[in-house]
Amino acid sequence: MNILMVLTSHDRLGDTGKKTGFWLEEFAAPYYTFLDAGAKLTLVSPLGGQPPLDPKSDEADAQTAATERFRKDAQAQAVLANTGKLAEVKAQDYDAVFYPGGHGPLWDLANDRHSIALIEAFERADKPFGLVCHAPGALLHVRGVDGQPLVKGRRVTGFTNSEEEAVQLTKVVPFLIEDEFKRLGGQYEKIGDWQPFVVVDGRLVTGQNPASSEGVAEALLKQLRAQ
Repeated sequence: MNILMVLTSHDRLGDTGKKTGFWLEEFAAPYYTFLDAGAKLTLVSPLGGQPPLDPKSDEADAQTAATERFRKDAQAQAVLANTGKLAEVKAQDYDAVFYPGGHGPLWDLANDRHSIALIEAFERADKPFGLVCHAPGALLHVRGVDGQPLVKGRRVTGFTNSEEEAVQLTKVVPFLIEDEFKRLGGQYEKIGDWQPFVVVDGRLVTGQNPASSEGVAEALLKQLRAQ
């Protein structure tokens, strides 16, 4: 199994003067889920190199077994520090793609033409693609083969309006995933805030929040094993 992981390169939290980036748990849990399953992993980001870590995800109350494992894993840290460039990868070289969240993707990956083309290529090739928390925002401008929004008529989830309200960033983010998916005609689903929730619609797998990241990775592996 050859799995691609696409991380954000965006580190500015709107006009707040604060930092953002990717959410550590949403990278670490899937990374080890894939690695322990024997997958070969390739990490990329729009700018390449070290992706910015959301400092909030580095705080004590955001830690999990996977993040603690990552802190002791020099090899994984080196891999993360040296991501390739998103523009240089081709969907045909990978069996699946996974997008970790954090608020960063709402600014860069949502509008990145290489990311949009990559997801469209996975969809056309009938290969699994998974996104968790804020990363489903990368689907915003992705189109299906019919030219319609990819999420139109499909079951999807992502960070909820109430979760965004809870972290007090409703007025900061460029768009709200729940609102946009509904606007685009997606069948948006959710459960209680911060609870693990994964939605599978064909090859598209989305997760609601950080606690859903391992579940999205496991759903991708299930699809790969069934091939």
